[in-house]
Amino acid sequence: MTTSPPGQEQAYPGRTAEMDPRPRDEMRDYEGRGLLAGTRALITGGDSGIGRAVAVAFAKEGADVAIANLSDTEDEDAARTAELVRQAGQRCVTIRGDLAVEDNCQRAVEQTVTELGGLDVLVNNVATQEPVEDLAELSTRQWERTFRVNVFSYFWTTRAALKHLPDGGVIINTSSINGLRGNKTLIDYAATKGAVLAFTYSLAQALQERGIRVNSVAPTTVRTPMAGDGNVAEIIERVPQLAGSLTNAIPVEAVEAIDVSNAVLWLVSEEARYVTGSVVPVDAGNLNRR
Repeated sequence: MTTSPPGQEQAYPGRTAEMDPRPRDEMRDYEGRGLLAGTRALITGGDSGIGRAVAVAFAKEGADVAIANLSDTEDEDAARTAELVRQAGQRCVTIRGDLAVEDNCQRAVEQTVTELGGLDVLVNNVATQEPVEDLAELSTRQWERTFRVNVFSYFWTTRAALKHLPDGGVIINTSSINGLRGNKTLIDYAATKGAVLAFTYSLAQALQERGIRVNSVAPTTVRTPMAGDGNVAEIIERVPQLAGSLTNAIPVEAVEAIDVSNAVLWLVSEEARYVTGSVVPVDAGNLNRR
């Protein structure tokens, strides 16, 4: 029987060290097969959670990795992720900057290319969310900030990366189950994640002639510093306004970052060489529970 983790509450963006127990984002039992040998990857929001799990999985598969994190609040997590990547025998570049700012997106790409010698894979993963009980509480400032982080940064980083990605490169965009079905308490967040899906579909068509594959993952709630425990009962206790959208939507057991990183790794690898313009829900059948 799975034991529910205790409830918690952190200010955005949160720190992994404050979570008890720690989320499964270090890929400790994962063994690589050389699927990404010689690859260079940039992962935004790569300091913790899904981004960390993806970074470590990539490293264990032979990739050098650059991770972009928001601020000094996340430096401890970023340092730990870099340590895990280097323990796997690969190079890791850490890049601090708010990706809601266009210049920082450009800088993240250019620093990756300079320090790793190129760029083969881009994982747009950075995100922010803040629930509200009704639309009247959703300020223009929050709406704009959510779009700048969750959508604009994907556009800016991708546009900068396309000058460096080779034909046959790969782009992964992290969406959310909320982008597929909506969420009454995460209206701005759900809207951005729907936009990420449309961006993915369109970009896959636009880059088909170059052989650049573009896909998306759409996880349900995952145990990360931003989302919290990922356990339904504990989330509802912490944020009661989410009760309607979460009850009977995800399993009682917490979904972990490793579950998402496994999907990302497959989409990036040659095993998915004919997959583009697709979205992979990591949601324990969430969409079937409408």
